[in-house]
Amino acid sequence: MKALVYLGPNKKSLEDRPKPVITAPTDAIVRMTRTTICGTDLHILKGDVPTCKPGRILGHEGVGIVDAVGSAVTAFKVGDPVLMSCVSACGKCVNCRRQMYSHCTTGGWILGNSIDGTQAEFVRTPHADMSLYPIPAGAGEEALVMLSDILPTARECGVLNGRVQPGSTVAIVGAGPIGMATLLTAQFYSPAEIIMIDLDDGRLATAKRLGATATINSSSGNDQAAEAVMQLTGQRGVDAAIEAVGVPATFELCQKIVAVGGAIANIGVHGVKVDLHLESLWDRNISITTRLVDTVSTPMLLKTLCSHKLDPRPLITHRFKLADIVDAYDTFARAAETHALKVIIEA
Repeated sequence: MKALVYLGPNKKSLEDRPKPVITAPTDAIVRMTRTTICGTDLHILKGDVPTCKPGRILGHEGVGIVDAVGSAVTAFKVGDPVLMSCVSACGKCVNCRRQMYSHCTTGGWILGNSIDGTQAEFVRTPHADMSLYPIPAGAGEEALVMLSDILPTARECGVLNGRVQPGSTVAIVGAGPIGMATLLTAQFYSPAEIIMIDLDDGRLATAKRLGATATINSSSGNDQAAEAVMQLTGQRGVDAAIEAVGVPATFELCQKIVAVGGAIANIGVHGVKVDLHLESLWDRNISITTRLVDTVSTPMLLKTLCSHKLDPRPLITHRFKLADIVDAYDTFARAAETHALKVIIEA
């Protein structure tokens, strides 16, 4: 089968690999029909994720058709259309019993990280009964791809950890796919203001169309961006500052704009150290949260999508065949030039 393989920092290749086989009774083999590229995949390629070793097939999102099941799989059969979760969960360990599936002792975020992932014609998914979701009849595959990761990540790591609620003021720092997904899911909770901050005017215009009440271009630096936020909020700052990039500058901006009693919710994957300015935050009654998505939101988001209350399709900007996935990576990595948000890969 064809698969996109990580070969080390800044190196990748579309290669022929053996089709995966069942290795545990709880496994399923899924024939991928659509997958995508995540910002986390770019962090892997930069060398920011040391758990992902050279030779690994990348990808942790997508939809497909069940091709084979292990003897212990009871919820799915061959031929079932399924949504892949980016997190594999046994449902039995101490962390799963706390609904902290991202830290399952035999699963978690392993697809495209410590085991081969979804950017291939076939993938083996462990703990299939807990890690796959049946696709309802009539649901659009392209929209469903975004339920694998970015939508539950946005809601859980950003919106819920940021304590977004009716009437609150929210700033989302980073208007990439995960920032846009945060914008969509934050609107479930009727905040009074959602301020989107980014370097790219095109993405900011998209954010305005998707529901942002204000946008700020931060290309002049954090001080100017923070001043603009303060002007918009009557010098108060924001109740929820959501970091959706994963670089030091964006986390520092969140520290500058969070209001007294507010929350900084980190979503971004950080590969280098970030300064925490306790000299200015120690008395501000703020909370700072980090989280890896647990995908507890996925069933709710699936229902919301199928009822047309949530539509992530405007985030899709490019479509490629699996044979052209190297070109898809190039397009996604040069988003400032290509205006890419979410790219869909047809397997």
